[in-house]
Amino acid sequence: MAISEESSVNDLNSLLNRRPAMTLLSGPVCLLSHCCRIVLLEKDVECSVDYVSVTDDPSLIGEHNPYGETPTLLDRDLALYDTSVILEYLDERFPHPPLMPVDPISRAKTRLMVSRLTRDWLKPIGALGEFAPFNPGGALKKDIHDGLVAFSPLFREQPFFLGLEYTLVDAYMAPLLWRLPALGIELPAQAAPILDYGTRLFQRPAFQDSLSPQEAELRVL
Repeated sequence: MAISEESSVNDLNSLLNRRPAMTLLSGPVCLLSHCCRIVLLEKDVECSVDYVSVTDDPSLIGEHNPYGETPTLLDRDLALYDTSVILEYLDERFPHPPLMPVDPISRAKTRLMVSRLTRDWLKPIGALGEFAPFNPGGALKKDIHDGLVAFSPLFREQPFFLGLEYTLVDAYMAPLLWRLPALGIELPAQAAPILDYGTRLFQRPAFQDSLSPQEAELRVL
């Protein structure tokens, strides 16, 4: 696996000309970008990662993404945005290991859970800004806290969110759980199963290699 990290955002076009065919434009602490980095590493995809700030020069991203936001995936002449589109594209183009179930019902359930996580928690966290420390309002903190406590019993009987296999849902959950201390969210003892689940996710080599320098400082492994 070769994800090369570039900190400079001053000459993006020239950098793209001498990199692998696939490049991910990623915010340094962008939660949804983090999901993409995890999946790239889980699938051992040859890709460059450019850490860019949407506030420094929006045109760097806007040239490829009409919304001027991260993550944006560039694959030769193809530019993709919207995290779910990017990750399903990666799963179809690089099918091993598969991160989406094969049967239609399970795939629909996976998409629904990803949609819920993104709409209810991940996008609101992203709206807090690019850089830590995060400062969520009380309503968002309570919603995440109570939701994770409610999910916790799932992990008494299964290692991953949807069962025995790691899926895209886990790639979305890992960055969220990693950011809990920075969000000021402390789960109670009854949530031990989901905390253990988070530890399992953090110990995966793909997760450890996915962390940007800024994300690595959010907590200690």
